[in-house]
Amino acid sequence: MSRINNQLPNNLPQLQNLIKRYPASYKDEFLQQLKHYRSLKDLFVLKPSVYNQPFDELIMFLAQLAYCYPEDLSDYPQNIMDILQQHQATINQEIRMTMCRALIMLRNKNLLTPTVLLTLFFQLLRCQDKSLRKFLTTHIVTDIKNINSKSRNMKINNVLQNFMYGMLKDTNVTAAKLSLDIMIQLYKKDIWKDAKTVNVIATACFSKSVKIMVTALQFFVGSDVKEKTNSDEESDTDDDVETIKEATMANRFNKKTRRREQQLKKVKQMVKRNKKKRGQAPTFNFSALHLLHDPQSFAEKLFRQVETMNERFEVKILALDVVSRLIGVHQLFVFNFYPFLVRFLQPHQREVTRMLQFGAQASHELVPPDVLEPVLKAIVNNFVTERNSGEVMAVGLNAIKEMCLRCPLVMNEDLLQDLAQYKTYKDKSVMMASRSLITLFRNTNPELLHKKDRGRPTEAMTELKPLNYGEIEAKDFIPGAEALAVAEGEESSEEESDNESDAGSEGSWVDLNHDADALEESDDALSDPIDTDVEDEDSDEEEDEKIEDEDDNVKEEKDDDEHKSKDKKRKIKHGKSKNLEILKEKQEKAAMISISRILTDKDFAKIDAAQIRKQVDVTKKNNNKRKIEDEEKFERSELVSLDAIERVHKKRRHDKESRLATVMEGREDREKPGRKQKRQNPFASTTNKEKQKKKGFMMIRNKAKGKKIRSFKEKQVALRNALLKQKRIIK
Repeated sequence: MSRINNQLPNNLPQLQNLIKRYPASYKDEFLQQLKHYRSLKDLFVLKPSVYNQPFDELIMFLAQLAYCYPEDLSDYPQNIMDILQQHQATINQEIRMTMCRALIMLRNKNLLTPTVLLTLFFQLLRCQDKSLRKFLTTHIVTDIKNINSKSRNMKINNVLQNFMYGMLKDTNVTAAKLSLDIMIQLYKKDIWKDAKTVNVIATACFSKSVKIMVTALQFFVGSDVKEKTNSDEESDTDDDVETIKEATMANRFNKKTRRREQQLKKVKQMVKRNKKKRGQAPTFNFSALHLLHDPQSFAEKLFRQVETMNERFEVKILALDVVSRLIGVHQLFVFNFYPFLVRFLQPHQREVTRMLQFGAQASHELVPPDVLEPVLKAIVNNFVTERNSGEVMAVGLNAIKEMCLRCPLVMNEDLLQDLAQYKTYKDKSVMMASRSLITLFRNTNPELLHKKDRGRPTEAMTELKPLNYGEIEAKDFIPGAEALAVAEGEESSEEESDNESDAGSEGSWVDLNHDADALEESDDALSDPIDTDVEDEDSDEEEDEKIEDEDDNVKEEKDDDEHKSKDKKRKIKHGKSKNLEILKEKQEKAAMISISRILTDKDFAKIDAAQIRKQVDVTKKNNNKRKIEDEEKFERSELVSLDAIERVHKKRRHDKESRLATVMEGREDREKPGRKQKRQNPFASTTNKEKQKKKGFMMIRNKAKGKKIRSFKEKQVALRNALLKQKRIIK
């Protein structure tokens, strides 16, 4: 036992293990090590840049045992923090890292408050040590996450947010950049997803450092997560099934070991995680824009910065993207933005599709049409002209469509009818873009289109009312609620018809004489007989008056045309008045139902079905139904996707070189053509048949002939020759 006690001062891990088990019995040894630590600390402060291994080991030793002797080590954390604050630049890298690890260990055992430690770590981010900075950032994020795991600790959060706000203005760029990165990480992990964090990050957009400014702008731009299509999801599920099958088959036929079983478990766990991720709710990357306190002043200040900016073109594009998104989301008024954007709307401009996207994003219903008109005219004059290629024209038409979707009052009747004429253009991409513009205005304001482009009138088109500038249509009823009354009326009418049929079968009377008289009258009207006596008397007069009748016919034709045009106008007016009356009746019914009833989920499903039916059923005689799937669904989203502008329908290439290139691309990952070897072992010997195939033809020529069936004459000749040969031998 005495030998072990003699070795303990030199063997710190063993002493640490014993103290953790029996702290009271080994207190003397611990105090001896504590004295040694204090003497080494005084020596280290004199030369902090020199590495001292026993001092390094004692720092971690005391940090491990701080909870065993809290009274003796009460000043230990503060001593380490003082050393780091005084000598953070000159201290040895390894000892600095061990000190930080010791402080984290004390924080995990609740021997340090989080605010004191995190403020120190933020100061240490100024050090020129990349590994230390990475280590500290990960700890800061995880520590704040653990603090707010059960409930939001607003006191600590406010203190740290204020400290980070001060760090963003720090002269050291690396420390400011890292503090900004930490805030962005905490926001993305839903830990500090509040307005204060977003507004602190917004101040970094006006930083003098380009790195800080770009990271803040990228935060507001976000990452456009593409929604998975059904085909992608199906392929993912198929891949998961294949991986599980492969793992299970390998585990079944191979030698069963623990390692293989663990691999199989890991594969199954990964598949479960993927399924959970697919089932999660979608993330919204642009909610940060909604949390800004004063978006108008922020957008104006940022746009002023763009106008006087001398940075790279990519940075300018990033800033313009943020400004356009702010204008579109919050419906702001930044009228200088549009003439500034017109300068970049040229087909040869770099990133011109992005510029068109910004123009569409910055347009909304509250922007006066006069302000947006220069942008629209610039796109029409520079892009939608026949001197440009089909792709350029299609991109321009797509940008116009996206602008008109958000601000329909920009479009003029004459301009729209000119753009609609491209629906029969030779290039398919231009034709499709023009038709999509026509379908947009069919759903928003069909009166601007030419009559032939309006399509078949539907019930939904009659209900359309184009709004003026600043006008809002506020309804005091649920649109489509009249469908519930119609559905109930049909049910009741079916019941009444059943009752009437029953009553008629019991003993209802039918007036047959009245029906017969009506039929006779209709026959007389159709036949219209003429008296022969009148014809004979007037026959001579008709021959004399032929010339006069010809002159009268010309006048009568003119009068008929005038009457027809007047009749058409009257019919149109009459039809419009009828439609208005029907609409009023439906609105009254809908208002009555929405006031008098509490609607259930089934009722809302009926209303949705009726609203869809309005878009399909035609109000005229033609009852041909138009498919909704073929038409584009125009939905106003806050942001414009770049694919909506770059959507170009290209023709296939028909020249030989392009076709050969596509064929060769398809053959890249394919196996070489030929029959696969049937043998299980590829190194086994080949058969005689396979060897024969590799021989030259002259070697197997005689064998290739095979046995031939000889004719009777050939047999005779062969027999004769054989007999003659035999005769010669005998002689």
